[in-house]
Formats: sequence, structure tokens, C-alpha cells
Amino acid sequence: MGTAAFLTRARGLLRIRNQLVRECLAELLSTFVLIIITLGCSAQKIAFFETKGNIVTSYVGSAVAVMVGIYTAGGISGAHMNPAFSLAMCLTGQFPWWKFPIFVVVQTFASFISAGAVYILYYDAIWHYSNGTLTVSGPRETASIFATYPDDSVSVANGFVDQVIGTGVLLVGVMGLLDARNKPVPKGLEPVVVALLVLSIECSMGANCGCPLNPARDFGPRLFTYVAGWGPEVFRWV
Repeated sequence: MGTAAFLTRARGLLRIRNQLVRECLAELLSTFVLIIITLGCSAQKIAFFETKGNIVTSYVGSAVAVMVGIYTAGGISGAHMNPAFSLAMCLTGQFPWWKFPIFVVVQTFASFISAGAVYILYYDAIWHYSNGTLTVSGPRETASIFATYPDDSVSVANGFVDQVIGTGVLLVGVMGLLDARNKPVPKGLEPVVVALLVLSIECSMGANCGCPLNPARDFGPRLFTYVAGWGPEVFRWV
């Protein structure tokens, strides 16, 4: 059997014909790309004492990660990458309700394994920076590499309002940008414009709680830190 024939046969065997499975795998991949880049930016900023990254690189990197994630799977699953966006799509009748819990599980799982990948990638740096102790608070805390934590001045109520407003602006902006009846974004540039929207929200609304805007982005990595050694404190308001 020639090489071309072998590759053709292999592609045929590996091809996934079930649409739901294709969408789930696409959502898994796009969310993984989004979160590994986002958390990687945080790791470079924190674990290297801000000598190899800062708040600007974190904001820009996470915004570009959104663009890459949409380009990765937008044509297959829609690249929701965010349970809040999936919910908004359901509420507007653009996404079936029965798929919603499936996408949420996939997005959260992708975020969890992304956190694991970043932990492995920066394992030595994290343990060096933390002096061998994984903590949620204090001068050498490393939990905020993976999940977002509020500023000391922010109350629970203010933090809740912060996320409602930030996520609301994100959803309204994305819906408006993608509405064909509105002033359309040039075809193919939608991911770029959405990334700029995310960057603008991070620059204007990131101070209170770190601007997660995405339940899966926060819960998946937070769950990872719980099982990886940071302990139950990761689920407390600090």
C-alpha cells in the first residue's frame, strides 16, 4: 500500500461523522486553546516576579486567545468557549437547550485540563516562586495563576455586580457584532473584533475581580487547584 493510499485510509478511519461528537471535540479544542494561553500569560506574570510578563501582556494575550479559539472551531461548534455565551444563545433561540449542559461540561473539562497543562509547563517556576508552599493568599500566592480572586477592597455584592455587568457587556457586544441585520463586521474578521471587545472589557473592568467573564474559565481551573494541592481555600472568598 502506497503512502497516499495509507493516509487516505487513515483519514477515513479517523473521520468523525457524528455531528454532536464533532461539535464537542471542536468546543473542547477551542476552549483548551483559549484557557491554556490565558493561564499561561498569568503564569509568566506571577511565577517570574513580573520580569517576563505583566498586566498588559496578560490582557493582550487572553484577548488574542479568544480570537485563536474562535478561528479554531467557530465553523464547527460556534466556539462558544463560555457557558454564559451558550446560555445567551439558548435564550435567543440560536442554540438548542438540550445541548447546553453538554457544552457546559465540555467547556469546564477543557478548562480543567488546560490548567493541568499550564501547571506542568510552569511546574518548576511555580514551586520556586511559592517557596514550596501552594497558597491562595499572601505575598507568594500562586492560586491566582489559575483562577480569579477579588481585590481586598471588593465585597461579595460588588463582586457579583462586577461580573454581571462585565459579562453582560461581553454578551451584548458579541450579539451585536454577529447580528447580520446590524452593521456587519467584514466576513472573516469577526474573531478579531470580538478579541478587541474582550480587551476593552479587561482594560476597563478588570480591577475588581480579574475579569473572568466565563464560568468555565474560572471554575475548571479553580477545581484543578483544589485537587492539585491548593486545598479547599480556593473556593472561599478571599
